[in-house]
Amino acid sequence: QVQLTESGGGPLQAGGPLKLSCAAALAPSSGSKFANCGVGWYRQAPGKERELVSSISYDGTTTYTDSLKGRFTTSRDNAKATLYLQMNSLKTEDTAVYYCATCRSSGGYLGYRYWGQGTQVTVSS
Repeated sequence: QVQLTESGGGPLQAGGPLKLSCAAALAPSSGSKFANCGVGWYRQAPGKERELVSSISYDGTTTYTDSLKGRFTTSRDNAKATLYLQMNSLKTEDTAVYYCATCRSSGGYLGYRYWGQGTQVTVSS
């Protein structure tokens, strides 16, 4: 019913930029529309819990994890049903699998109903 596909990950050297995309395909039968759903980016490093990177509510309100403010920027294009994450000045500690999620749900994992499969970002020094 709902498919989220992240792209844009890969290896890069510290200090560089990278832009991730998350394309959403929501079937009408899901009862959800991308434009009406909150969306978010999470990341999970090896041996660590999945953590919030940023989120955008349906009305465009953005939030960021404090430690990432100023380096990461999230945006959404409802016409394309796509979520973006622009990451600048990347550090080795940003290495993780990055996931997108959509449609807030109290019963969903970390409060989201749908999740992508993740894209690996590896930052080397």
